[in-house]
Amino acid sequence: MLIDTHCHLDAAEFAVDREAVIRQAQAAGVSVMVLPAVEVAAFEPLRALCRSHVGLVYALGIHPMLVDRAHDDDLEHLRTALLAHRDDPALVAVGEIGLDHFVPGLDRARQSRFFAAQLKLAREFDLPVILHVRQAQDQVLKHLRQAGVIRGIAHAFNGSPQQAAAFLQQGCVLGFGGAMTFERALRIRRLARELPAEALVLETDAPDIAPAWLHPGRNAPAEMVRIAETLAGLRDCSRDEVARLTAANAVRALPRLVHWCHAGSHTGAAAASRPT
Repeated sequence: MLIDTHCHLDAAEFAVDREAVIRQAQAAGVSVMVLPAVEVAAFEPLRALCRSHVGLVYALGIHPMLVDRAHDDDLEHLRTALLAHRDDPALVAVGEIGLDHFVPGLDRARQSRFFAAQLKLAREFDLPVILHVRQAQDQVLKHLRQAGVIRGIAHAFNGSPQQAAAFLQQGCVLGFGGAMTFERALRIRRLARELPAEALVLETDAPDIAPAWLHPGRNAPAEMVRIAETLAGLRDCSRDEVARLTAANAVRALPRLVHWCHAGSHTGAAAASRPT
């Protein structure tokens, strides 16, 4: 079983052929896809999309690149949504949240405030987090320690081996996807090859971070198959072994995924019992 731990199937890039993209991923063996929200306005459309497809699950959060346009009361809207849907097994995390110190002009103080508040909500609702970490690994780690958050995924990890170890000590696993497929991505490929097997999960970030064979085109969850093959080549093991290990790691990081891994072989029953 392949699990795409990070994709944005609700994005406008999929407006024309979203259903076909989902079918292609499922046909390729991608049984579960995790869709993190990026802003409050996306919450209900995202939930509706996941309700209509077995194996699509979601996280709710406010992306650090969008906090500048978010309203202060959006944090309360997030809390209300988490409270309303806390018993929905398809709600697997708080995310996508974090810090982005790469894009110029973003208000870092506002990012930090929103991030800290969302980490508190993750603790309140006992949910793991899906983290956006771009040129801010140490700052994100500091927030995680202060909030006492001990489970989640550091999406599109691109830090040092020391920072990787620190995230692992904090209970997080590390997401690897399209960037790993470029031969010039030496640091990412070295990490993917040398980190402990229990550290790794797979992702696409579709429609973004297209792998080498698609760059600069649109990414899609079906590309998980070749991404898994890339990781298998780096670690000198089989794709099936990569799929098994990374799926187990994903379930450990996002425990509610276990429901959907089991549901993969009981599609009809899962669809009939999915909460609305």
